[in-house]
Amino acid sequence: MDYSRYETYEFDSASAFNMSTGFKERSYKMHWHSYGEIVLVGPGKTNVYMINQKTYELVPGDFVLVWPMEMHSIIDADREEALVIQFSNAFMNSLFDLQRIMHLYRNLHVICINAHRELAAKLSTIAYKMKDIFFSETSDRELRCCMLLMEFMMTLDEYRVELAPELKSDGRDGFNEDIMRRMMKVTDYIKNNLTADDLSQGAMAEMAGISKDYFSRIFKNVTGMNYSRWLNMIRLEKATELLASSDRSLTEIAMLSGFSSIPSFNRVFRTEKGMAPGEYRTLFIGGKKDEH
Repeated sequence: MDYSRYETYEFDSASAFNMSTGFKERSYKMHWHSYGEIVLVGPGKTNVYMINQKTYELVPGDFVLVWPMEMHSIIDADREEALVIQFSNAFMNSLFDLQRIMHLYRNLHVICINAHRELAAKLSTIAYKMKDIFFSETSDRELRCCMLLMEFMMTLDEYRVELAPELKSDGRDGFNEDIMRRMMKVTDYIKNNLTADDLSQGAMAEMAGISKDYFSRIFKNVTGMNYSRWLNMIRLEKATELLASSDRSLTEIAMLSGFSSIPSFNRVFRTEKGMAPGEYRTLFIGGKKDEH
């Protein structure tokens, strides 16, 4: 296997972990994938990344966090010595605490060494341990790397208060495990029932067995965004999967993803992805624009 390749589009969905480094070209086109990605920025004066239409100018030792299904590109950066970690969405969803962490930090895309020196140093140590294990070709390397990935996420979570300004939260939720599990039950239900008749915040609060106001406060703290925007993001995840894997019309994709109309689908898609669904399919999937 050639580990020098940066993007591994054939990343086996049965695998939970992958790592790469050593790619010589300094840029990579805008794209997305169903797995998440962590980049330890390499050396050099210029390291420019873009995630969801936002540009980040970084320095060696910074981290880039790309969560599953997010649009991203490398504008100009050292990719030969940068370290890239890829992890499956299924693995992150397999454990309650990993789900919680991924929800909470979904809006965090960079960890700057100059702002979070201690945290960045700890995460770098973990990343290089992963590298040593992954490239050793030992039979249990994936298991050991996944254990380190969990350590990486737990270390990140230990610095929630320090990261609070970037998360736009106060870093103190005060919610017990029972409440958190109720919230995860609700979010799992939504992901599996996007075409349900009633996914309103009030209905989901009732499902969780708590008041609408309390549900709203917990939801914002856990996910980093309000309920309406989160629901649209989950619908977009479903829509992008359908755009990638089928030749269904845009109208059908919108309905299967839970959008009430084509105009609302187009509006939300353009706001979050920076382009219309048809443009997205043509540019990144290689299919024809659907007529609607």
